[in-house]
Amino acid sequence: MEERLDIHNSNIPKICRSCEVRHRGICGALSATELLEISKHTRQIKHEAGVELVSDGEPITSYATIMQGVIKLSKILEDGRQQVVGLQFAPDFIGRLFSQKNNLCAETASDVQVCRVPKKILENLIADNSELEHKLLEQTLKELDEAREWMVTLGRKTALEKVACFLYLIATHFDPAYFDEEKKQEKDVVFDLPLTRADIADFLGLTVETVSRQFTKLRTEKIIEITTRRHILIPDLNILKKCCG
Repeated sequence: MEERLDIHNSNIPKICRSCEVRHRGICGALSATELLEISKHTRQIKHEAGVELVSDGEPITSYATIMQGVIKLSKILEDGRQQVVGLQFAPDFIGRLFSQKNNLCAETASDVQVCRVPKKILENLIADNSELEHKLLEQTLKELDEAREWMVTLGRKTALEKVACFLYLIATHFDPAYFDEEKKQEKDVVFDLPLTRADIADFLGLTVETVSRQFTKLRTEKIIEITTRRHILIPDLNILKKCCG
């Protein structure tokens, strides 16, 4: 009889068995032996919202996978102005592979949990594992596609469509397990906004006043419900999607 590999006898490291995003992230390309080896060097760390994880221009010493929460990517200009250029969710990869310095600032937009691995350990593993290299390339191309899509949003869509796109992005990424892609049965989606109104305005290229007006319009038309300033409920995700243009 084939031995059952469950929580008691699996050769998967304990720290990896408890990871909810392992199969969807880069670790899904690793064998049990490779997971065992890399787990000797990884650290799972929790951070509160508002913590800078990566500074623009600082040397890269480690990479990380997001296990839970939202991370805000931004560029800081010489005069101190900030531009939010992207959001990352579980199981996205944090870091610029094979580079010596970071070119973005990464800050926790909500409470997050990440799994960190030293730069050299991961890069050595990539050299010996073509499937892992393929997985990382897939993630990189996915981020490129999303960045190009966001350029269309910023350059061509109305203020209402921009805010709707932002809410749809959060609703479909904040908790992948909540959104049943296979059954296509989108239930009420509830989440806390990971950005302030000022950050949302910065991200969308709008003023804070314009963002607030679009939130009010979406609430008046019952496309969203706002129970507190940052707590959002979306009764029908398909209707919100239609508002994205």
